[in-house]
Amino acid sequence: MRNAAIQHVEAKFLRQDVTEFRPGDSVRVHWKVKEGDKERVQAFEGVVIRKSGRAHRATFAVRKMSFGVGVERIFPLHSPRYEKIEVLSRGAVNRSRLFYLRNLKGKAARVDVMEEPTPTAPAAGKKATKGTQAAS
Repeated sequence: MRNAAIQHVEAKFLRQDVTEFRPGDSVRVHWKVKEGDKERVQAFEGVVIRKSGRAHRATFAVRKMSFGVGVERIFPLHSPRYEKIEVLSRGAVNRSRLFYLRNLKGKAARVDVMEEPTPTAPAAGKKATKGTQAAS
């Protein structure tokens, strides 16, 4: 019973507008920054090197290079402090933790971009259906 009660309370705080992304994707996180009594949105753009946790505890880490220095930042996935997460490109990686990028420099530190499959249209004048293939 207690577990169900905790899940019910936690469900209230989960964001419904979470963007789908994976480690290796290049993202831009629009984070709300409070300076004095003013609040502004600051973008943090980089490569997702890990995702961890579940439910309201889920986090993801983004790594970028800033003036030749590697900067990593961990964001809570269901935080009300970010405005949105934009996925700039999908990365083609075979691991869920990309910590090896910390040791790479220059062009070696880039992640391959996954090519999006484009829908192919059937040839003009021909319709490929099962009924017409069997009849001809």
